Amino acid sequence: MKVGVVIIGGGPAGLSAGIFAGRAGLDVLCFEKLGIGGQAALSFEIANYPGFENISGFDLTAKMHKQAEKLGVKFKFETVLALKKLKTGFSVRTNVATYHAEKVIIACGCKTRKLNLPNEQKLTGKGVSYCASCDGGFFKNKIVAVVGGGNTAIEDVRYLNKLASKIYLINRSGKFKAGEFEVAKVRKLKKVSVLTDANVVKLYGDEKLSAIDVDVLGKIKHIKVDGIFFAIGSVPDLSFVKTKIETDDYGYIVVDENMKTSVDGLYACGDIISKNFRQIISACSEGAIAGNSCIEGK
Repeated sequence: MKVGVVIIGGGPAGLSAGIFAGRAGLDVLCFEKLGIGGQAALSFEIANYPGFENISGFDLTAKMHKQAEKLGVKFKFETVLALKKLKTGFSVRTNVATYHAEKVIIACGCKTRKLNLPNEQKLTGKGVSYCASCDGGFFKNKIVAVVGGGNTAIEDVRYLNKLASKIYLINRSGKFKAGEFEVAKVRKLKKVSVLTDANVVKLYGDEKLSAIDVDVLGKIKHIKVDGIFFAIGSVPDLSFVKTKIETDDYGYIVVDENMKTSVDGLYACGDIISKNFRQIISACSEGAIAGNSCIEGK
């Protein structure tokens, strides 16, 4: 099947790319393996996107999706297994079929980072979670812990505060990456206990999580919990890219101001690219630029 532009990833970056490429009348196909909106759709509250004082990630990305569809962008829920540069265009192989694209935009985001503790994989889905807005409802009136110090961790605590009976916020550093204003609001919550300079070193449980050990400045603190939510960032995963592409020391794609990669006809945007600022608004901007760049030569 031949396609003008293939977008890999249906988050804010991919949706914005689709909107701009679609407005130009290009034939656009977007692949998303999980759900439209990506990780952004899981945010229960977004308060820093221009035009919306307060909106859920699901509602915001649903509006983007609807707009992209109106502009002719087609969506398929397929997993991209291999992307390869050809003499003319690209081969995009998914778990369903193989497509030929003139141009490709990589907007797949990143995969969730894990601590890789001995029991972590075994207890995933049994008390260990990487998405508070997905699994928080299972811990109503229970004791939980949130690990992390960034915006996601703070947002998770605020969300879980409506459900859980007690929340431990565990940050490995003495300082938080999240904004001071947001951290201050969380510290005032009666249900929340904040542990800094702390690291989770052990998970207890067989059929389900029952407790954790936390190293706080060299002293082990044993805490009984029913659930733990890891919000410790993400890592790039470009294993599906079978053509050599320039990346930085951390594995993120290097792009120029037009979102062009080192491969002709291949663009990237969103959390998968090398940058310092990762927000929905910046992902949308990068997606718009990538989509517009695909218009060249048309």
